[in-house]
Amino acid sequence: MTILVQQPEFGVEAEETKVPTDEKDLVLDGGFVVPQINSFGQTFRDYDAESQRQEGVESFYRTNHINQTYGFVKKMREEYGKLDRVEMSIWECCELLNEVVDESDPDLDEPQIEHLLQTAEAIRKDYPNDDWLHLTGLIHDLGKVLLLPRFGELPQWAVVGDTFPVGCSFDESVVHHKYFKENPDYSNPAYNTKCGVYAEGCGLNNVMMSWGHDDYMYLVAKENQTTLPSAALFIIRYHSFYALHRSEAYKHLMNEEDAENLKWLQIFNKYDLYSKSKVRIDVEKVKPYYLSLIEKYFPSKLKW
Repeated sequence: MTILVQQPEFGVEAEETKVPTDEKDLVLDGGFVVPQINSFGQTFRDYDAESQRQEGVESFYRTNHINQTYGFVKKMREEYGKLDRVEMSIWECCELLNEVVDESDPDLDEPQIEHLLQTAEAIRKDYPNDDWLHLTGLIHDLGKVLLLPRFGELPQWAVVGDTFPVGCSFDESVVHHKYFKENPDYSNPAYNTKCGVYAEGCGLNNVMMSWGHDDYMYLVAKENQTTLPSAALFIIRYHSFYALHRSEAYKHLMNEEDAENLKWLQIFNKYDLYSKSKVRIDVEKVKPYYLSLIEKYFPSKLKW
């Protein structure tokens, strides 16, 4: 059977793309159809598939899992929480992502601004009245500017990839879990129990996550006093936390507010993951709409 993958209508230059599929296609809440294969002809998030990016992605996760310790995360949060590097607008930051490609992503090798717009426009089509969610789609990966010189030029392992809590045991559902055995915290009795330094039901806001673009953009939005709802901040901070929203790991650390916000994250995640394609968005056509949302929810200049 062949279907048409429903791509966002707003500003799309290319035609709809045909992909092979079967009767078990997953249809998202608003009608977006999930394709069965990514840009490389593989299933999405298949970290074992023999593709042109598989070896590099696995090498990335080995380095990431060895170095993301509780001490490292604490140091990075203190350093970058100062927000004393750059002042710029949200859109200026979006344009900077033209220079960034995520080496941890097995599904796409396009500049990141393409992914931001694909995500935002897919959400916009299915949830036309939730403008905060459109903007969240646009900005969720802006923290990847950490890869650029003016933001410290951090290595990829400290910026991208799936995230996970530090300060407690590493759940086996985290991709390439085997490499955690080389992480110093793995054998540290203070950090290698189910709750570690945390208490059950403490709330994810009190849990330190592996350092990267998610946590950084969360700090930027929060400290610059965005008026986006708490669900948006939850999405920004935990959209790479696949062990939670795909495998339901670490739920013992959540509180009631987390449980409510997780519902929105699970909606968002479908678009974040499955809207990745080679279909290009007409940036100039959609730019005025997103500028209006930025003005609504953010100050004109942000500290980064």
